[in-house]
Amino acid sequence: MKILGIESSCDDTAAAVSEGVQLLSNVRSSQLGHKAFGGVVPELASRAHDQAITSVVEQALDEANVSLQDLDAIAVTLGPGLMGSLLVGLSFAKGLAAQTGRPLIGVDHLEAHKMAAWVDIEEQDIPHPYVALVVSGGHTRLEYISGHSLNDIRLLGETRDDAAGEAFDKIGKMMGLGYPAGPVVDTLALTGDPTRFSFPQSMLDQPYEFSFSGLKTHLRRFLENEYGVVSDLEQDELKRRLGNDLPDLAAGINVAITEVLRKKALEACEDTGARTLVVAGGVSANTLLRNSLLASCDEHDIALHIPPIDLCTDNGGMICRQAYHLVMNGQHEQPLEPYARQWMRGIQS
Repeated sequence: MKILGIESSCDDTAAAVSEGVQLLSNVRSSQLGHKAFGGVVPELASRAHDQAITSVVEQALDEANVSLQDLDAIAVTLGPGLMGSLLVGLSFAKGLAAQTGRPLIGVDHLEAHKMAAWVDIEEQDIPHPYVALVVSGGHTRLEYISGHSLNDIRLLGETRDDAAGEAFDKIGKMMGLGYPAGPVVDTLALTGDPTRFSFPQSMLDQPYEFSFSGLKTHLRRFLENEYGVVSDLEQDELKRRLGNDLPDLAAGINVAITEVLRKKALEACEDTGARTLVVAGGVSANTLLRNSLLASCDEHDIALHIPPIDLCTDNGGMICRQAYHLVMNGQHEQPLEPYARQWMRGIQS
């Protein structure tokens, strides 16, 4: 079964082609115009998707050596995400489906992130039950998945304010690291001393719940008191004031965020009895998180599944894999329009 997957939920225009659980191509175009604004501007994002989506889909088809008529289905992200960005991908996918007569499969963005861990793994080989930690710029949540059906997913807990990826980006911006700052913090932390600065690890007394806004406030006050950092300083001046302390600060922040994620994920596995942990989303590319979870899961005899780096951030491959999962379990024929309208109402409210 050949599936074209289209993803446009935020600022990455992506498309991929799969055959069964195997990816034949995976193409992504990342938008760079948001760096000047320190975050994603929804209107600019939707316009950039509109400009890029045709060439991205064509490249995905070319790299897979597949034509539109060779496809068995077209899959697209329905939400959650930015309304304008989602509409570009959905409208394009609906046009292709109408042109080719192929079925259109709507995919939940968060469910697709989890399924990125199962690319190249057949349905019957996915172990159940398992705990999933979905951690990205917009979401941080723990789930318990007892079976293949969407009805077998139980939300254990989620963030009450900022997501982990959002915290990385906002804190990095305070330190003059630009946007997106998460990967820069990760790289800097590799050369820093993680024990020099100790920052608070939040909500450890609340199982499965997350909160990172307090860490952001704590760091802002710390930088003001210790380095004279204020919000209207230019990025170069921020980095100058922090100087040689920047890697150590990055390492301390990295520990404060990733340790909360690690501890709560392991706690969820122990409490539910699950012996498999899936970690997915953009923050699952973080080096410290991957290494610390690998060591902890090995110590507790828990099987850890994390997607390869190129499948951690938003991509078309995860859309293909989730669509195939829905087809294999007879859950792919849900009506798209009510689902899409539900996400739109949630975004607008």
